[in-house]
Amino acid sequence: MRVNTLSGRFLLLTSVFVLLAEILILVPSVARFREDYILSRLERAQIASLALLATDNMIDAGLEKELLANAEVYNVVLRRDQMRQLVLSSPIPEEISATYDLRDAPAWALIHDAFFDLIHPEHHVIRVIGDPVKRAGLLIEATMDTGPMRKAMIDYGLGILGLSAVASILTAFLLFILVRRLLVTPIRRVVNHMAAYAEAPEDARRFIEPTARIEELREAEDALQRMQRQLTGALKQKERLAQLGSAVAKISHDLRNILTTAQLFADRMEESRDPAVQRAAPKLVGSISRAVALCESTLAFGKAEEPPPTLSRFRLAQLAADVIEGEQLSAADGGVDFVTDIVPNLWLRADPEQMHRVLTNLVRNARQAIEATGRPGTIEVGAGEEDDGWWIRVGDTGPGLPERAKEHLFQPFQGGIRKGGTGLGLAIAAELVRGHGGRLELVRSDSEGTEFMVHLPHALDIGDREVS
Repeated sequence: MRVNTLSGRFLLLTSVFVLLAEILILVPSVARFREDYILSRLERAQIASLALLATDNMIDAGLEKELLANAEVYNVVLRRDQMRQLVLSSPIPEEISATYDLRDAPAWALIHDAFFDLIHPEHHVIRVIGDPVKRAGLLIEATMDTGPMRKAMIDYGLGILGLSAVASILTAFLLFILVRRLLVTPIRRVVNHMAAYAEAPEDARRFIEPTARIEELREAEDALQRMQRQLTGALKQKERLAQLGSAVAKISHDLRNILTTAQLFADRMEESRDPAVQRAAPKLVGSISRAVALCESTLAFGKAEEPPPTLSRFRLAQLAADVIEGEQLSAADGGVDFVTDIVPNLWLRADPEQMHRVLTNLVRNARQAIEATGRPGTIEVGAGEEDDGWWIRVGDTGPGLPERAKEHLFQPFQGGIRKGGTGLGLAIAAELVRGHGGRLELVRSDSEGTEFMVHLPHALDIGDREVS
């Protein structure tokens, strides 16, 4: 089983916690066993000393040795009535290495002493002090060898370790099986449904049917089902819109050719001397021109995607002058003034053709907004360079954008600025700017005018070939 899977990591965590539980069980158990072991030897020593006291210390050496061997101690000291009396004694093989007082000993001290005895395999003689059983004296002391106690502690620890290990492993295994069934299997089911849906998102039969009984997993399955339904619906709508767009593009292409021919005849009608024709001809020419422009915009937007920018360095002032010259020819006589605030030596690294389209759309929208008011106005184009890139500002003194245009500013066919507009100009401009790694934003729009700002970064990470 791999560790980077949910089951593998859960098994690893379970093993770690089982090991931690083993330590938490084993450590105090061994310390308690050592304490009980010493107390039992003190109790045996007390019984032996009481037997000796009952005979008025009249006991032979053989019996005394047998009593000490049975208690597994070397000597016994009993303190009674403020007197310390050596009751039983025998030769001590070596000096006493440590003294342990078990009266009111704290738990941490018992654990420390127990593991100190465990990690030192050499035999030592220790003195232990405790309370006599049944209050038969003030205290009792005994000296004993740590060898048998250490061996008993190891045997006890191994027994506890084996028993707790079996119980812990069984518990961990049952917990692992339960969690795998309740969590891992339902999660794997959700993952499998996601993978199957990704292969054919248009197939409604691949929608997940929520069946989990756990609340959180059921919420995840419900959310996945809603997402699948919404995404499939959006894909179907996108497919229908793509088909509709293809049809509209074909119609617009043919309609543009028809309107171009009609525009030629309309231009000739302006030469007519009939007063009625002379009055109607300009309106007819304007309507046909707007229809041609709409067809061209629809065809431009109907492309699958804009081509990536071909980067080169160019003077922005010259490009802005070309855009303004073209709009001046289309502007009403004396109705709109154009002002530029761009230093001649400002070089821009971008696609000049696409930036020409961006500025044309912005300036044209500004001009048409001013002309729609019937009053004169001013359009200003400014630019500059900062530490992180260039900025281009297009402002006008027009009437400002309507609320609907602000809500759907860069959405095609919804963010139209003027009555009858399609909003394709701003949508195309925003897309072209994004292709350069920049952004197009509306700075302000009120009764005093509108201002757009184009931000272009210095470093362009678009993976395209730079053309000089």
